[in-house]
Amino acid sequence: MKYVTWGRSFRRTLWARPQIASQSPEPHEQDLMASKFQHNTPKTKNPNGKAESQGQWGRAWEVDWFSLASVIFLLLFAPFIVYYFIMACDQYSCSLTTPIVDIATGRASLADIWAKTPPVTAKAVQLYTLWVSFQVVLYSWLPDFCHRFLPGYVGGVQEGAVTPAGVVNKYEVNGLQAWLITHLLWFLNAYLLSWFSPTIIFDNWIPLLWCANILGYAVSTFALIKSYLFPTSAEDRKFTGNFFYNYMMGIEFNPRIGKWFDFKLFFNGRPGIVAWTLINLSFAAKQQELYGHVTNSMILVNVLQAIYVLDFFWNETWYLKTIDICHDHFGWYLGWGDCVWLPYLYTLQGLYLVYHPVQLSTPNAVGILLLGLVGYYIFRMANHQKDLFRRTDGRCLIWGKKPKAIECSYTSADGQKHHSKLLVSGFWGVARHLNYTGDLMGSLAYCLACGGGHLLPYFYIIYMTILLTHRCLRDEHRCANKYGRDWERYTATVPYRLLPGIF
Repeated sequence: MKYVTWGRSFRRTLWARPQIASQSPEPHEQDLMASKFQHNTPKTKNPNGKAESQGQWGRAWEVDWFSLASVIFLLLFAPFIVYYFIMACDQYSCSLTTPIVDIATGRASLADIWAKTPPVTAKAVQLYTLWVSFQVVLYSWLPDFCHRFLPGYVGGVQEGAVTPAGVVNKYEVNGLQAWLITHLLWFLNAYLLSWFSPTIIFDNWIPLLWCANILGYAVSTFALIKSYLFPTSAEDRKFTGNFFYNYMMGIEFNPRIGKWFDFKLFFNGRPGIVAWTLINLSFAAKQQELYGHVTNSMILVNVLQAIYVLDFFWNETWYLKTIDICHDHFGWYLGWGDCVWLPYLYTLQGLYLVYHPVQLSTPNAVGILLLGLVGYYIFRMANHQKDLFRRTDGRCLIWGKKPKAIECSYTSADGQKHHSKLLVSGFWGVARHLNYTGDLMGSLAYCLACGGGHLLPYFYIIYMTILLTHRCLRDEHRCANKYGRDWERYTATVPYRLLPGIF
């Protein structure tokens, strides 16, 4: 899965980890907007001279100067940001300021730092090629069997939302199965087979970074070329006339190879999110190798992040109806972001704990665990309440009572009037985005497990706070424009966004 303040159309936030059940267009609406697209909206011309619908789906049709500047900035500096964090751990014991001070004072130069950076190696290329190929096989050639014996799990062949061109794509939902098989083989190797060292990921971490960058740029470039020469669905493309924007945000809506290999679902879910927990396990194995034991902080990071990853795969079918799949096009920000940004920056806590093993006191460890679990509970239950309210059209119980909602209406681009409901019961009556609050609580728990010695492991909570606050404000701005006075009634009923009594 599972990204800094710009975004996904383009003002949606970039490289946010897939949010399972919190990425619907408006997080509290009863109507499912993703499946309702308007086709009689203004037209624009693609490079082949054909008219295309210019509805309000997906990313932007036109690029303003700020979006273009943001795109160019990220294309230039996002790879450097990832490299800087990883280099800081490798050469400066995870200090973010020491490299800058050394360069500023002349104690080191950029050339010195680069010379100490491990290059790509044949072993890393072999490992990464094997890894990606294995995930392709699990994704494309192994139908899901988990849904046959796991109560409540929905897998196998599932339908996505209707695309703007009216296409309904089918997906083989087998992410949980891929995760289980991959980790079963990992543990069999670690305890029985000994084909490779469990520290293999850490030991090749920087050479693998170059391999991940190569794949990220390669698949993004291929997707751009494919969108012009042999698109999967020509009617589901968007062109802006700006190369950089098209390259980053993507042109094709659902690029595919063959019937089942969907670029968007594969790169969103695998190889990055399946790898997330394997990376943490490798970091734990390295800590065991170096110090003779695994600290409770490393165990906490592994457990709490594994809960999130398993939640993603358990709800993969629901994920087909989120903004990631229903609105995003496939470009560099998905191709490169899921190959590099996600696995390298979302695992910084485990990497930090290899260099700085932190043994928490029992009260601190218990407190951090509870913070993470309570945050996950709020995140999951808030999303469950919203989903239940939608599926039953309000004919359900939330916290033992019939849910309350504000009736509202809006007019779509074709002039038709629609009705919707805004949930104000349960967690959605406490704050307008309490699912984000739960997500932030979990993110903070990951970071607190690392103690207070360095800033680096806290990048994640800083980043997620900016990301989700921006997303919150962005969603509310869109809702205010959409619902007008009805939105004012809603905000008067539920006055706080994230923190009751504060914000």
